[in-house]
Formats: sequence, C-alpha cells, structure tokens
Amino acid sequence: MKKIFAAIALFGSMLTMSGCSDYLDILPKDKQTSDMFWKSREDVEAVLGQSYHLLRGSVKDMLYWGELRGGSVNTSETDPAKIQDFQILPNNKCVKWANFYNVIGLANAVLHYAPGVMGEDESYKEEQMKSNQTEAYFLRALSYFYLVRNFRDVPLITEPYIDDQMPTDVAKSSESEVIAQIKKDITDALATNAAKETYTEAWENKGRATKWALYALMADVCLWSEDYDGCITYADNLINATASIRPVFMSSSAQWFTMFYPGNSNESIFEIQFDGDLDQTSGGPTDLTYWNAAPVKLYFSETMTERLQDPETRASVRGIYGTFGYDKTATTEVTSPVIWKYNGMGDEWELKREGDNQDANFIVYRMADVMLMKAEALIRKGGTANWQEALDLIEQTRTRAGMTTSLGIDVAETSELDMLNALLEERDLEFAAEGKRWYDLLRLGRQQNFKYKSQFIDLVMTNNTTANRKWLSSTLSNDDAWFLPIPEWDIQTNKLLVQNPYYDVVQ
Repeated sequence: MKKIFAAIALFGSMLTMSGCSDYLDILPKDKQTSDMFWKSREDVEAVLGQSYHLLRGSVKDMLYWGELRGGSVNTSETDPAKIQDFQILPNNKCVKWANFYNVIGLANAVLHYAPGVMGEDESYKEEQMKSNQTEAYFLRALSYFYLVRNFRDVPLITEPYIDDQMPTDVAKSSESEVIAQIKKDITDALATNAAKETYTEAWENKGRATKWALYALMADVCLWSEDYDGCITYADNLINATASIRPVFMSSSAQWFTMFYPGNSNESIFEIQFDGDLDQTSGGPTDLTYWNAAPVKLYFSETMTERLQDPETRASVRGIYGTFGYDKTATTEVTSPVIWKYNGMGDEWELKREGDNQDANFIVYRMADVMLMKAEALIRKGGTANWQEALDLIEQTRTRAGMTTSLGIDVAETSELDMLNALLEERDLEFAAEGKRWYDLLRLGRQQNFKYKSQFIDLVMTNNTTANRKWLSSTLSNDDAWFLPIPEWDIQTNKLLVQNPYYDVVQ
C-alpha cells in the first residue's frame, strides 16, 4: 500500500488537520502558524504532505481540462460536458481553480518559513531544508503550469498570506510573466543542488518531486513557450541520464501495463499516488469512478474508438485491455469503451479493478512523454537531421507498443505539418486519457504565430462529434475561447480580477 503524507489544511494563516491520515494532530485549530507552527522538520514535511494531498484532489480537473476539448475522451456528466462542447460558463463548477491555488499557497508557505525552522530544530539541516524547498518549487511551478495552460492570464502569487496587511485582491499577470516565474522556480530549485534523485521509500521516487520531475516539467514548459532548444536540453537530461536509479524508457511491450498496474514503474517520472484507503471511489475531491459508475463518467469518443479499433492498434498493447476495454462476452459492438489503463489489472474483462483495487495512480510525466516532447521540439526546429531524430523517437514508442509497421515517412520528402500530425497521432494513442491531448492541440494551433490555426480547428472539429457544428466552428475561430473562464466566485470576491475576453462577450 502506498503511504500518503500527513494531511493538514492551510486556510489563510491557519493550519488544521484534515482527518485524512493516521498521523497525530500537529497543530490546534486556534493557533497562528507563525506563533505555534513551523517549529520542526515534521511541520515542514506535513505541509508538503498536504500539498501532494491537494494535488491528488486536482486529478479530476487535470483530466477534464486536458482531455474533454481534445475530442478523444467524452463525458456523460452535465457540467464537464459543457467543457467538451465549448459552452462552459464562469459559474460551472468544473472551472474552479481553488485546489491549485491552495497547493500554491502551501508551497509559498514552505519557501517562506522553512529556512526559519532550522533555528527551531537543530536536527533540521540546510540540505534537508533546501530539498524540501525544491519540492515546493516544483509543486508551485506545476500548479501554475496547469493554470496558465487553461486560463492563460492568472493571478501570480509567490508569497504566503501572513497577516491582514497583505492584499487579498490580486490582478491577473500575463501568460509570459507566469511562464517566466515557472521557469525561475524550476531553475532556482535545480540551482540548490538539493533536488533528490531518490528517496528512502520506493513510492517516493515517483510520488514526490525529484530532480527528474523538475527536468520533465521544464522540458514541457519550454515546449509550450516555444523554447525548443531548452526543451531538448532538459529532455536530454533525462534521456541521457546515467544514474543507477533513474527513470528509463521501458522498451518491452510486456512492460506496458505495469505503468498503470501496479504503477510507479521504472518509466514513471512523477505520478499522483492513490492507495486502497485513499482510492478514487472514496468520495469528495477524489471521486473518480469514471470507469465503473453507471453511466461511465469518462469514456473514449467515437473517433478515438475508431483509432483504437484499427487492427494494428487493437492488437498492440495500446489496444484491447491495454488502453481500452469492454465486455466481449456481452457484446461484439464497441461504442463507448472504458478507459482500461486505469480500470484493468489484466487482459480479461473479469480483471476489472474492484473495491480496494480502484487505486490506480495518475501519471503526470513518464519517459515516453519526454521523448515525444523532444521529438516535437526537433520537428519545430526543422532540418532533415532533426526530423530524422524526431521520427526515430516516434518509432521507438510505436515499436514498444507493438505496432508492427513503421510510419514510412521519408524526411527528405515530407513537410513540417505532416511530421507534426504524425507526432500528434502518436501522442494521442500513447497518452490516451492521460490529460495531455488538449495541450498537444493547443501547441499546434498557437505556436509560430498561429501558423496552423486552421489545421487545429479542423482537428478539433473532426474529433468532436458532440458539439453543434456551426457553434463549434464559430467558437474556435476566436482563440480567446480556447481558454476557460475565470471562476465566477473569484470574479465576485477579487475586485482586481477581470473576466477572460471571450466570456465577457458571450454573457
């Protein structure tokens, strides 16, 4: 069973127990953090633990925001369907960003208070303090990266709320300012030379921020911000690593399913941990019964089902009982297959996860992702040598999946768009329902001064079979609509916030 950190909640300047762990209460509910908390290394670890706990509560957002607009995954739920159909409004509960800002608030507190704990606890050494800070930098950077990709311009807060003299109304910062802060956080974390490669317990190597996780996040941020050389550099830090314990691309098809069951595989870089006591059916923010609920909450779309049903893909480890599953004994027609990579424990319908087994981790980064990030950066850089290296990386992931034929692309006779389409198709199959698809499409549509905007719109419209066609075409022509609205509650309570442009118009 995967051990989860102590869970304590930070609200304003107060810390209280959440009741989600077997740890002792650390702080009475009526004591100020600056007076009664931040006295020991355990206090710092506890706040970090709650950060990971809150991140776990954000998995539903990671899936909804990262998949539903991409057309490969559909939902049967009313509120998330508004994201899927591009009819989302500021009062929809699926646009709330509180969990991510709570993670940011906790990370800010660790960065601010942890150095002072060394003066309170002699056993808390500088090396450990800096290591804890690298985790806080990672958690803050990752949270802001999710926010900036979904809301574009967001409030940038880097200090904890200490007293009533601090402002509570914060205006939005530009996307470029937020991206710059994310990169600074990662750079500052790595500059400490305290980011761990490994922890004491095996699950921590994947469930806590490591040097490898910082590299993966930076590669992703660089790719998003069109810093292709930076993406390649940080991807190579992982791909070419020689440490004895490090994430590695698992080249055998037989190893594919181990990434999802039991999880924390060698290929994993960072994944959000669940266990039998904190599974995805326990209610509250972790209610992710998107496979066994009736009706199934998340399932593959009609167009994605067709791709997964392609004979070569279906026969590969990304096919039946690899990526998708259905009860073959009950029907021969596959209409809305379940997302098997999180649901199954083997290659038979009877091997569905039940009871305490509904504890699949959510993988944020793994090595195949990093390899294909590098491939995309190489394609954008141009040149036959770069394109050939990119193609080789794509073919590596196809071969591991058990795809029996090559793409057959001659890099001397192809185009940048054809290479990008091959890359997008590979990422769609490899990372199906892993919360990546929408961001992959956004990069196609936005980068190089919207060079492929029309192709982006065509891809979204081709794959989205639930939205009204005229509505979808009109909506997608406005790139402001590619982002979510600022939550209504935050607009009402933060006087300096202004709504994202598209949603000012439609209301």
